[in-house]
Amino acid sequence: YLTNALHAKCSSLSQTGKMKPNKHKLTHSAEREFGGALGATCIPVFLPLTVLYLLSVCRSPAASVLQWPPPLPPTAHLWDPLAVVLIVGWITLQSFLYLLPIGKVSEGLVLRDGSRLKYPINGFHALSITAVLLIVCLWLGMPHGYLFELILPLAVCAIGVSYLLSMYLYIRSFWAPQHALSLGGNTGNPLYDFFMGRELNPRIGDFDLKYFCELRPGLIGWVVINLGMLMKEVELRGSPSLAMLLVNGFQLLYVTDALWNEEAVLTTMDIVHDGFGFMLAFGDLAWVPFTYGLQAMFLVVHPQSLSTLGAAGIILLNGIGYYIFRKSNSQKNQFRRDPTHKSVAHLETIATATGKRLLVSGWWGFVRHPNYLGDLLMALAWSLPCGMSHILPYFYVIYFTILLIHREARDEKHCRAKYGLAWDTYCRRVPYRIIPYIY
Repeated sequence: YLTNALHAKCSSLSQTGKMKPNKHKLTHSAEREFGGALGATCIPVFLPLTVLYLLSVCRSPAASVLQWPPPLPPTAHLWDPLAVVLIVGWITLQSFLYLLPIGKVSEGLVLRDGSRLKYPINGFHALSITAVLLIVCLWLGMPHGYLFELILPLAVCAIGVSYLLSMYLYIRSFWAPQHALSLGGNTGNPLYDFFMGRELNPRIGDFDLKYFCELRPGLIGWVVINLGMLMKEVELRGSPSLAMLLVNGFQLLYVTDALWNEEAVLTTMDIVHDGFGFMLAFGDLAWVPFTYGLQAMFLVVHPQSLSTLGAAGIILLNGIGYYIFRKSNSQKNQFRRDPTHKSVAHLETIATATGKRLLVSGWWGFVRHPNYLGDLLMALAWSLPCGMSHILPYFYVIYFTILLIHREARDEKHCRAKYGLAWDTYCRRVPYRIIPYIY
């Protein structure tokens, strides 16, 4: 779940504006995550293969993840020059929209050198302009449903771009100043550092690469691919099904919310803590757009009928999840930016040795991560329109549950190291991590 960022005047450049090799190593001894060097070696190989495997299974008649031999496509089906044109054109378009002087400019959190980077908050504008362009394309009769046939070549190209970007990020990081490096991605092991990312906020001029990738090409591309699946269903059956409309509507709401509240990503773990390497580059550009929307692709080949009552129940579940997700995130972000604001000033807190305070009432006194609870409820609502006969449409729920539990464990470790006894007090006050009375 990808929503984060950071910004300042060319953090990768020296005072003179010229790049100089960094010959100093960080003194921070980071504990290795994601299985250390072994995980960092295996994940960049197996995750791209997983994306291609899931897309192939989704398009097969059986849609069985346990089918043997698996329904692997011919090599010729993995490549199409048109896919290269579309991926390059898409990234170019979103880069242009990122650079438009519209929307406000916001500052990120204070960096180790005391500076604060500035970020253009115009992601919602980019989504809106993209929507207008799509409407024009549909009006002109462009076959948007052809994305269904191109999905494998598009995924291959997106994976290729994520590898190329990751290699560029790794090489350029050796010219970044020490204060611009990530604490967790500079272990000296090339494979691990390539995976985690050595530089925290890599930029080309004022163009922040991590911030751009976090919310723009992959997240907006996700809903564009979903629309392509809907148009393919129209081509095949004359009209979109209720199940397809729900999946498209739910996921469009999720993406719109992320871009409307784009400023909130400036305080998230991806931006504040993680370097920009293969982990985030691949996740942003390939994993999100091509696996988060498997439900829509599944429905093209495996149509489902929904009763009015069933649809109403699924809409209610998504609404509850969205309400919890949005309210808890808004409360957290407001408290981080201004704890004296009237909307959060009345909440009970615990003092810490760092001078900061921990919320122990409101949503954050309910469970330690109420936003994760809302996220999981929504994830379930996205899969239920696909019926219960296949496990494939529930891949996102299963994966996201594992991801959030792992992310919660990382949060727990960082907070315990940062807040010490105050964190122990908080955990006693708020014993449940994500799901009340269960976990």
